[in-house]
Amino acid sequence: MTLVEPDGATPLDPEERQGLIYDHITTRSELDELEQANIEQGIVWATRQRRADIFDDAFIRRLHKQLFGDVWTWAGRYRLTEKNIGIDPQQISVQLRILLGGARYWAEHAVYPPLEAAVRYHHRLVQIHPFPNGNGRHARIATDIMLERVYRHPLIEWASGFDLQADNERRMTYIAALRAADGGDFDPLTCIRGSERRCLTEEGGWPQADRAAHPLFGWLYPRAGACKKICSGMRKPTISTAFIGATILILSPCVVLLSCNRFG
Repeated sequence: MTLVEPDGATPLDPEERQGLIYDHITTRSELDELEQANIEQGIVWATRQRRADIFDDAFIRRLHKQLFGDVWTWAGRYRLTEKNIGIDPQQISVQLRILLGGARYWAEHAVYPPLEAAVRYHHRLVQIHPFPNGNGRHARIATDIMLERVYRHPLIEWASGFDLQADNERRMTYIAALRAADGGDFDPLTCIRGSERRCLTEEGGWPQADRAAHPLFGWLYPRAGACKKICSGMRKPTISTAFIGATILILSPCVVLLSCNRFG
């Protein structure tokens, strides 16, 4: 299998590559397509776990398994080897429980505003790097689950239409923001730049004009909740938002799947 990893990606050890379930995969693009299909199914699973304790490490492992378990035999299991990023493998379970306990405390005691809590949680989850691969995608989805379930807050537009698995400006911005957070500067993760500066705001997630067009709104919501979330950011309903809302009511399972293609 020929895998050319983008900048900031986690290389797989030979033993980990042997965990690939499908023998016919030979290139990175084929692997990305297969993983993307699995991720879409995993997101559907996540929408149904309304009573799950998202600050339990068992949920974190189960989420990873649901996102990648149809592709990799080691999905949902902590890595056992050192990587170019991540803490000592022997510390993963302890540090992850510390993060989850801290995130629960932040939420219960309103320690941070929702977005600051989200970027801190996301950064530390990536920094720990619990699994052999898929950590960035897993951490972005886990963070959005926290924002939606715990804070009832709009989701973060991580990809903005770009493929975060490929080398591009958006990925470079994202990786640079994570590295800045390593030094304690979390602002770049809340001010994500593409072709223009687009800063998140605590009042509504994205600037008013952007929220209605957010490609991820509704992927974690039940049918009625999806429409409510999309329309709640609009000062006045429009024909286009009414059409989008009606479409989601009828075709929400399809929207859930398609939205992940914008997730990266």
